[in-house]
Parts: sequence; structure tokens; C-alpha cells
Amino acid sequence: MDLHAVGGLADRLCENIGIAVVGKEKEIKLVLAALLAGGHVLLEDVPGTGKTMLAKALAKSVDISFGRVQFTPDLLPSELTGVNIYSPKTGEFSFSKGSLFTQILLADEINRATPRTQSGLLESMEERQISVDGVTYPLPKPYFVIATQNPVETQGTFPLPEAQLDRFLIKLSLGYPDKGQSADILRRYITGEPMDEIKPVCGAEELLSAMAAVKAVFLHEEVCRYIAALAEATRTHETVALGVSTRGCLALARLCQARAAMENRSFATPDDVKALAPYVFGHRLLFRGSRQGNFPERVVAGIMESVPVPVEDWGHR
Repeated sequence: MDLHAVGGLADRLCENIGIAVVGKEKEIKLVLAALLAGGHVLLEDVPGTGKTMLAKALAKSVDISFGRVQFTPDLLPSELTGVNIYSPKTGEFSFSKGSLFTQILLADEINRATPRTQSGLLESMEERQISVDGVTYPLPKPYFVIATQNPVETQGTFPLPEAQLDRFLIKLSLGYPDKGQSADILRRYITGEPMDEIKPVCGAEELLSAMAAVKAVFLHEEVCRYIAALAEATRTHETVALGVSTRGCLALARLCQARAAMENRSFATPDDVKALAPYVFGHRLLFRGSRQGNFPERVVAGIMESVPVPVEDWGHR
């Protein structure tokens, strides 16, 4: 698939998802960019803003398998990964697949599960495989996790550790719709069920082809240095105890490639970096003391203002 076809596919998916998710084109494009970049998404917002709806609409737009897991404190790791079951009749063990064996996984309210259960996702998200009793099982391709969590309710929740957060390519919030969008949502959903109108616009092979094409987007040396400089600035910032990891740098680079491809460009630019860095870096920072609200966003914004933006011909190889 060429890069222009990637842009066309992204436009079709965005329009299709927009049937059910109103007024969130920017957020939809960010989720699609994460998917094309081969990453995963963490949606953090208050209840009722469309997090689950977005995941379902994306799954229905692509003709691949979809699974939803409601994370609760009593959810066991084996329910995610699977378990070997002994059969008295045959005298042998057989593997029963868990919920992670799907292509798009909605991990709803992920922070309600215990850390032990949350850790069951680590191998699947990073290596696209699951190991049980010494046997490794590959997961189907593509494999994409959308996890949700509610930032308001803290009772009975278990905050995701840094290692788990680092597995998510981006973290974003949908936010409340404005008055006009709210009225549009009411009109659509009172008279019908928009989710029923969503039909697949592509299959697994086309999506995998698009993901492969994204990797061919050119990253100029100066763009790579710019990403590295931003990451280094997070590690030396006075309020940051733990800065952006190497995985975070790679995540931003891959997301820039995806954004460029979606915009029918064969090269990424510093503008891609500036537009995407807040969604990639914010949840990867660990701060000294108690920091709440939009503090991570303000720190990332300040860092981007302090690091010089390179000027070059970005399409030149």
C-alpha cells in the first residue's frame, strides 16, 4: 500500500467512527495514528464521555475480532492470558485461551484490577504474545489495546505502575462536547442507534498493509535529534523524578510517521513532533511531590518552548 492509500483509509475510518462519536475528530485521528503506529491507547476521562463508544466504533469499522474485558478487583490473570485445563478422559492438558486472544481489546476501567492482573497485559502489549506454563502463544495481528480509566473515582482502584503506563503509546481524554455537539448527539441517539449504522470499511490485511507503509515514512536526522532533545529535557527538568524512556522516544517517532502518512506525506516534520509530544510524554513522567491536574501538560509545553526547533528540508534524504 502506498502512503496516499494510507491517508484514504484513515479518512474512511475517521468518517465511519464519526457516525457514533460526535465532534471528536482530533481524538479519533490520534487513536487511528496510534493504531497505524502499532501502539496502544489509554483513554482517561470521566464516565459518559464516549470512551467505550469510541473503542466499539473502531472495532466495528475494521473487520477483525473484538473483545471487551470489564476489569474488576476479582479479575484473575488467567482469565486474561488463558489456562491449561486437565481432561480426565484423555489424561492430557489442553490450553483454553483467555480474553487477550483477540485483535482489538477494550480493557474497560483497567485501574480497577489488581496490579497482578494488570501485569498480565505487559507481555501481550509489548511482544504480541502470551506465555503460559512455559509455552508461548502468538497473538493475532494486528493487536491493539484500548484501555479506559476514570480519574475521578479512586476508591477501589489501583493506579497503573510506570512500567504499565510506558506500554501505552498515547494517553488522551475525550472531554465534554460543546452545546452544539451535545444537541447533535441527542438528535442522533434519541431517534436511532448510530452504532448499528457502522459497517466495516477495511479488513485485517488492508490495515496491516497500511501499518507496514507507515514504517516507510522518512524521519530526518534532525527530527530524530529533536525528539531526543525533548526527551533529554524531561530527564533534567527540576520537577521530574523520572523522565521519558527510550521506548517513549520510539513511540513519538512512530506516531509522527503515522500522522505524516495520514496526511499523505512521505516525511515527518518538527510540527508533527510538537503536535504529538504532549500525548506521548505526559503519562510517562514521574514528578517529585504531589502533582495533580494538568501539571504534566504544562511541563511538556514548557519543555517544548525551551528546546530549539530545527529548520531543514524534511523530505531531503
